[in-house]
Order: sequence, then structure tokens, then C-alpha cells
Amino acid sequence: HSPSDQGFNVFGAAPLTLYSGLDSAGQAEALTGCRAVTAAVFPGLDLSREIRAISEQHLGEVVLLRAGEAVAGFALCHAGAGSEAGSGTLFVKFAATRPGDGAGFARLLDSCEELGRSVGAQRMVAGCNTGRKLAYALMRGRGFRAEMVGVAMHRPDQPGYNRSEIFVIDDWR
Repeated sequence: HSPSDQGFNVFGAAPLTLYSGLDSAGQAEALTGCRAVTAAVFPGLDLSREIRAISEQHLGEVVLLRAGEAVAGFALCHAGAGSEAGSGTLFVKFAATRPGDGAGFARLLDSCEELGRSVGAQRMVAGCNTGRKLAYALMRGRGFRAEMVGVAMHRPDQPGYNRSEIFVIDDWR
């Protein structure tokens, strides 16, 4: 399958929408939905600027996972030369579903893999804190392997969004 203005179908799931295929009103609505997802993950977390940058600078694609009309999750994907991914790679810079939505997270990963195939990427890179135990286990079960290990330190000493019920991919490079 390849991306289109109407979204694309992944493994028989409901069509997923690409941010770039939406008109300006649809993009504004999508940004509101993405903010609702990230606010559920961590109050004040907002990726709107990054979403617009990917679209405006043609760095890749933003995949929107829908549940009815609402945004249930999204992934900010860089692809190819000139992006943070580099040639032949799809880099999932950030992705999230609502807390506890492991099934949606799995569908979002499916969508990212499909997007990677559609743009000719031979490799997909994504980062996940092991404190997000369920997301990390799901990614490991799909063949993701650690390339880099880091330490997250928060002030005050709180978990932030590194909690087991949180399904988030974020940039650990």
C-alpha cells in the first residue's frame, strides 16, 4: 500500500490518516486531537510545532491513528536523506497513544512499518524508555533491539511519562 490523501489501509485495519493529506481545517483538528493524546500522557506535552515542521519542511510524514473521528494516537516519522532519519531509514521521532492503549500502539507500529515500506526504507529506528515496560516489551517482541542505552533524570525525582501504562516512542539519540 502507499500513502494517499485518503489515508492507507494497514493489515485490514481502519484506514489511517496522514497529516499531509488533510486540508487546513483537518490539520487544525488533527493538532487538537494530538494535543489531547499527549495531555493524557503528560499534562502540557505538545508536539504541534514538530508536527508542523515535518509537514512544512517535507522531512517525512505524520501518521494519525483514528478511533472514530478522534485521534487515538500519532507518530512523527522522518524519512530519507535530508531528514534526521538519513537515507534508507524511517525514524520514528515521537509516537504516542493514550495511556493503556497497547492495541492502538501495536497498530501505530504497524502503520509506521507500512509507511517505511512505502517510502523504501530498509530500516526503522525508534526509541523507548524501559520505564514504559509494556511499550518496551511490545517493541522487543516485534524485533526492536537496543542500539543505545541512556539514563533519564527528572527533577524533582518523578517518573514523568516513563510509567508502565504509557505507550510512547521518543527521540533517545
